[in-house]
Amino acid sequence: MTGFGTRAGTGPRLLAATAISAAGVVATAAAAEDLTLCWAAWDPANALVELSKDFEAQSGHSMNFEFVPWPNFADRMLNELNSGGKLCDLLIGDSQWIGGGAENGHYVKLNEFFDAEGISMDDFAPATVFAYSTWPKGEPNYYALPAMGDANGWFYRKDWFDDPAIQAAYTEATGAELGVPESQDELLQIAQFFQGREIDGQTRYGASIFTERGSEGITMGATGALYTWGFKYENAPGSYDMQGAVNSADAVEALEFYKELYKTATPPGYTDSYMEQSLDAFKSGQVAMAMNWFAFFPGLYADPDVGGDKIGFFVNPPQKVAASTLGGQGISVVSYSDKQDAALEYIKWFAQPEVQQKWWDLGGYSCHVDVLNAPGFKDSAPFAPDFLQAMDAVQDFWQEPAYAELLLAMQKRLHDYIVADQGTAQEALDKLIEDWTEVFEDEGKL
Repeated sequence: MTGFGTRAGTGPRLLAATAISAAGVVATAAAAEDLTLCWAAWDPANALVELSKDFEAQSGHSMNFEFVPWPNFADRMLNELNSGGKLCDLLIGDSQWIGGGAENGHYVKLNEFFDAEGISMDDFAPATVFAYSTWPKGEPNYYALPAMGDANGWFYRKDWFDDPAIQAAYTEATGAELGVPESQDELLQIAQFFQGREIDGQTRYGASIFTERGSEGITMGATGALYTWGFKYENAPGSYDMQGAVNSADAVEALEFYKELYKTATPPGYTDSYMEQSLDAFKSGQVAMAMNWFAFFPGLYADPDVGGDKIGFFVNPPQKVAASTLGGQGISVVSYSDKQDAALEYIKWFAQPEVQQKWWDLGGYSCHVDVLNAPGFKDSAPFAPDFLQAMDAVQDFWQEPAYAELLLAMQKRLHDYIVADQGTAQEALDKLIEDWTEVFEDEGKL
């Protein structure tokens, strides 16, 4: 997930930020340290720099930051971990890394620290604890603190949707009223309606979606459809029994849907697009709707050209079930760091409810239940209710240590079918099972 668009902290949420007291931060006898926190280069990283100034003032430690653009983030950081590098004292690693981080000894196990400092995982949203912190999945073994909740959502040109002439044209064309789509099928119908339509003297298109092949883009996009059709990776959790799950009739239908959305309702030449291209298409006025991560929504709302009253937000529409593709990350202490005590101080500070509130106010996405359940949370941002709804129904990709090989296989099979017009959806998913079976056999899981 690449950090493009307006810097976080320029919108109204920044105005709600409040000062944080030093209460709860444990003073240590250790000398002040220079800590380096590694993450991706995107809007929330800018907010974290601002937030961390309070930690520096309270602790005496200095914070340095190594932010890498999303397309290069995995290669850069996984190479660092696999080589036992000491660049990062703290790492906000992607959710899929937790298995490898734990099994390969890259991350410090935090259970004893949490117990000693009174940090309870019950204070964080269950979906984020499961996805960002635990290995094996769901077991009470914690290798990260939930740091950045995120999911793939949608935004749209509210000013176009509210235009009486466009509303009348939509009703004439479809027999329905134009509004926020309540299903994947309705999303497709709306996108096709806007495809090639002239608005204010310019040709517009339906939707910008993810089709990128090189890293994770098309998988993160297509699973937004697959999950809503009930897609599962295994017939039973932990079984690696994929036949009939990955390639079910519903999965085939969902993949065919995503290809139709791509072929009939996206801008021309949209063959290798991910976050940057989705944001650019929306900001330049090309599309009526766009998918992207909630992390970008504060900057979009603050955008002087397409934000404010011109933009609306909605959760990934259900089809057979409600579901959203999980994004987001946990923050871990790197086991190769020589400054683990100071890094753990940062974790303790970051876990405080008042720090988590300021994290949300600055443009980050807190996972702390005190923030998410606060009476005014749903009114704190126009996308806050959708964020809560999305995080109640998120699903993630394989979090296996071999996730990179698993992801590359899915990227290839989906892109070959959806963008390159090779074979059928059934063949793509059948071949994907073959690919994944080979990986799991090499891993000794099958």
